[in-house]
This record gives sequence, structure tokens and C-alpha cells, in this order.
Amino acid sequence: MAGPTDFGSAVLYERKLISCGVVATLLTIAAGGSTATGTAVVNIKDASFQATVSGTGTVSATVIIECSNDGTDFLTCGTITLSGTTSASDGFVSVGPWAYVRARCTAISGTNAALSVVMGA
Repeated sequence: MAGPTDFGSAVLYERKLISCGVVATLLTIAAGGSTATGTAVVNIKDASFQATVSGTGTVSATVIIECSNDGTDFLTCGTITLSGTTSASDGFVSVGPWAYVRARCTAISGTNAALSVVMGA
């Protein structure tokens, strides 16, 4: 496993400063892509997670946000289930100081379905 990227240091995959902190992209699946697991990043306390699926017609996706304190053994912190026509978005907030967090897409369907998972802290 590649080493996680620290919020306080260099670049994640994509990082945007917002008034409440940082938004980091945990996972991106391009149109027509398949299931995947994002690289673990160092988490900070009190994070929000949002997943968005988009495509043509009916689209759906299932995303599991996984947390770990050792960077090796991950467990489910929450599941985001998305379903809609052309797009759907949902998320949740996690209050707790997990050392690492990552996103794992277990299902994605729909014509040209694409997925983005972001974390705000």
C-alpha cells in the first residue's frame, strides 16, 4: 500500500481550501468505469463525506467509507447508496479521530456512469 498523504503536507489528489477547512477527493471513477478502492489518506477529526454518481438515464452506485487506525486493517465507517436519473448525491458526517480513511466503490451502474467521492474537514 502506498503511504497515505497528510493533510498538512503536500498535495492529495485534489485539494481545495474552503472556509471550514479542506476538501479532498478520495476516489474518482471515470464514465464507464468499474468498482475501485481509493488510496488511504490521513484523516482528521470530524470529517464529512459526499459521493456523487452521474451518467445518462438511471444511475446507481454504492460507496463504503472505510476507516483504520493502523493503515492496514480497514472497517466500515459508513455506506453511501446512490440511485437516481442522470445524477444522485448523498453523504454523512463522521465524528472521531480515525488515523486513515479511504473510499471503496462496490457497485456502479448506468450508461456512462461516473463517480466522485470527496471528504471535507
